[in-house]
Amino acid sequence: MLVSLENAGIFRSEKWIVRGVSMTVDAGEIVTLIGPNGSGKSTTAKLALGVLSADEGVAKRKHRLHAKYVPQKLTLNNNLPLPVTRFLRLTDTADKAQIDAALRVTDTEHLADAQMSNLSGGEFQRVMLARAILSSPEFLVLDEPVQGIDYNGEIMLYKLIENIRNSLNCGILLISHDLHMVMSKTDRVICLNGHVCCSGTPAKVASSEEFKLLFGERAASGLALYEHHHDHEHLPDGSIKVSERDQTQNNDPSKSLVSNDVYKANLDVR
Repeated sequence: MLVSLENAGIFRSEKWIVRGVSMTVDAGEIVTLIGPNGSGKSTTAKLALGVLSADEGVAKRKHRLHAKYVPQKLTLNNNLPLPVTRFLRLTDTADKAQIDAALRVTDTEHLADAQMSNLSGGEFQRVMLARAILSSPEFLVLDEPVQGIDYNGEIMLYKLIENIRNSLNCGILLISHDLHMVMSKTDRVICLNGHVCCSGTPAKVASSEEFKLLFGERAASGLALYEHHHDHEHLPDGSIKVSERDQTQNNDPSKSLVSNDVYKANLDVR
């Protein structure tokens, strides 16, 4: 166990921001906080990190927990020259070998000398992740990591987050409003609206009455449809790697399978 909240709450300006929140994050686990704006997601993450102290309940962390936080947004002065490698060294004493390793893991080696101001949204987020994993954290908090990134970029970024979890065996707490994409990639979901409305596996949460009341029947049915049609892996070239189960169930002769269980598909993404 890396982090544990037991009936934790934060009271500010004569009201409870969040109350009665219980959750844990273990090593090697991806836990996602979802909920509408103002539901207390960021406040709960700050409780988990120890940035805020609980006004009620208990917040526990592993002794000397090594944690990193990737903010929802980071604004840099575009008038100042700041290459990626220099940015990585601003708040960390990492050596060249550590920086090279972090760039390699996040597939940003080719951006080492690029100016931060010239990066695309997806590239910027990958560099932010590289900065976060420089010193191999045990606990990683990602606040809306795919905001402003297109659909294909989201897929690749969530895959990268999975790879980071697997390689570091770190616990990851994701904050997101992107129900379909992030819930299909997480181990456990906690739905907040000032308190814990429901929690569990993505399928369990999506089928709960609390989730449907908060997000509507269409959100729940949309998630089920998404998971059914995305039981496969999207590759960078636009092709799809299909699971063996999908292949045996796929009787459409118009889709020709090629080597390594990959077939080409034109994705009409809107």
